[in-house]
Amino acid sequence: MKIFTRTVLLALLLVPLHLSAKTAEAQTIWRLLDYVAVDYASAVQAGAVSDAGEYAEMQDFAATIQREIATLPASGQQAGLAEGAKALDAAIASKAEAATVATLARQLASELLAAYPVPLAPSVTPDVTRGVALYATQCAGCHGATGRGDGPLASNMSPPPVDFTDLARARERSVFGLYQVISQGLDGTAMPSYAALPETDRWAVAFAVGQFAYPATLSEQGKALWTSTASLRQPLQGLQALVSQRPAELAAATDEATMLATTAYLRRHPEAVLPSRSQSLQLVRARLAEAVAAYQQGDRQSAGRFAVSAYLDGFEPLEPVLAIKAPDLLRSLETDLTGLRGQIASGVEPSALQQAVTTIEQKLALAETALGESSSSASSSFGGAFAILLREGLEALLVVVAMLAFLRKAGRVEAIPYVYGGTAVALLGGIATWGAATYLVTISGASREVIEGASALFAAAVLVFIGIWMHGKSQAGAWQRYIREKIGAVLSRQSIWGLFLLSFVVVYREVFETILFYVALWSQGNGKAVIAGALSATLALIVIAFLLLRYSKRLPLTQFFSLSALLMALLAVVLTGKGVAGLQEADLLSSRLIDLPRIDLLGFYPTLQGVSAQAICLTILIVGFAWNRRTGAQAAVKAQPASASQG
Repeated sequence: MKIFTRTVLLALLLVPLHLSAKTAEAQTIWRLLDYVAVDYASAVQAGAVSDAGEYAEMQDFAATIQREIATLPASGQQAGLAEGAKALDAAIASKAEAATVATLARQLASELLAAYPVPLAPSVTPDVTRGVALYATQCAGCHGATGRGDGPLASNMSPPPVDFTDLARARERSVFGLYQVISQGLDGTAMPSYAALPETDRWAVAFAVGQFAYPATLSEQGKALWTSTASLRQPLQGLQALVSQRPAELAAATDEATMLATTAYLRRHPEAVLPSRSQSLQLVRARLAEAVAAYQQGDRQSAGRFAVSAYLDGFEPLEPVLAIKAPDLLRSLETDLTGLRGQIASGVEPSALQQAVTTIEQKLALAETALGESSSSASSSFGGAFAILLREGLEALLVVVAMLAFLRKAGRVEAIPYVYGGTAVALLGGIATWGAATYLVTISGASREVIEGASALFAAAVLVFIGIWMHGKSQAGAWQRYIREKIGAVLSRQSIWGLFLLSFVVVYREVFETILFYVALWSQGNGKAVIAGALSATLALIVIAFLLLRYSKRLPLTQFFSLSALLMALLAVVLTGKGVAGLQEADLLSSRLIDLPRIDLLGFYPTLQGVSAQAICLTILIVGFAWNRRTGAQAAVKAQPASASQG
């Protein structure tokens, strides 16, 4: 247990550090490319240098971009990025047209993000009002109260602060570009990094800064255009699309007046791009149609991306409500959407893929009818709240109660607070999640699936280890021998913290999922019925916990370990299935459907990958249990002569 816990904790610590370092490097390069794309036009005009200082800066940035790309972690795309950086440097050196340089820089920036993905969207909807207040205290001293670059400190700065009201530059800069500069600062200027500000505040300031070139007087006109023009909303669904789009791109797709008004509105009301339920269903249908079209053209990679987007961006936000109103339909659609990705990966005939999409669309029509009901009855709200908490809570409860009962049987009551501590921290984390759950349900489908999937697989791995260990102690005399060999050291300090970590992961996973469902249930009305259902389920869980703990005290030690080992084994298999399914839904694992029934209670989802993972888990448990029986029998035989001689 000690070695296992250390290994897991080390892996959990090192992976984020590696990813954050890679992300930071890519973000720096992206920021430089964005700056070149926007500001090169002020350095070179008609093939001649118009601003020597600005041109020297462009040359320096181009050289820096080449050096930084060379230091990125090795990947298959790195060589192509290096060629792109070389072409950009050559274009700047030859004083190419601004449009040419901007195209090269933006193309390279796009390829960079594809090769080294970085976060492109806020995790929650930005609070623009707070952003305006932060701008006044943090930025107005240099950039001025109205963003014109005329603050009281500006006169002593070289180069001077950016004028955010300059429309020529503003139309070329995305909110993401502003966020990057705010986060990392800008080398060679007085612009510092504001990385110390929380991410949510930096996004809020980026939206506040992005307003200055687009007068508030145009906002109402932009709102009218936004609500009345479906073609305007289609490419801008979701915060990622909003923050990554340059106003110039919107102007090219519409016209200058539409761009000005729409940008003025959306920079002040980013929540407008979040999809409603009907818009989510429209997005699912649109992505499915795009997947079929791409597949028919032989582009399986794009078809796969569209199929993933149909689930994560369109369908996944609807899951909590649909789980309450039509759970069977939800499970059927989940299976079909997973199977669609598998069909694309396996290369089925286009006609078969079209038939699969037709089936999904028929079920989406049924889902639309179910979701169209504005509220739920009091009885269904009570039943949903009761069933959700009881189902999710029971899984965590079984693990926690088994650990508590084991510690009492082992006489290690001093370790019990660690289990309670892990549970309490998980519950507090759930309360914190509740505060942000409205945003998480809307925009973080992939994050949700990754959290649920990864935590389930971690818990399953620990439970396999504990299950085999407990089964070994159920063999004749094994526990007594273990106590004699490990007097005073049944559990080490590291093992105790391992129990803390396991209780936290198992409980938080269930709390996290329960909260998301409860937020959706609460939105349907009947708040009193929801509270009553939650309290009833909580009472039921308390009674179950009491009975389990009381019954476990009466069990003979050998029988206790046998039953606990079987429980741990069952939960490990269940969580393995759920973990693989979560990572499949987040598109981190491929999926291939097989003709078997889906059994949610057992975490059994009919995909080749999920069933294979559960089979491997079960095989490890069977081999471990068999080994325990063999070694237990051998130990018992060796103990018999010793007992006879003592007699």
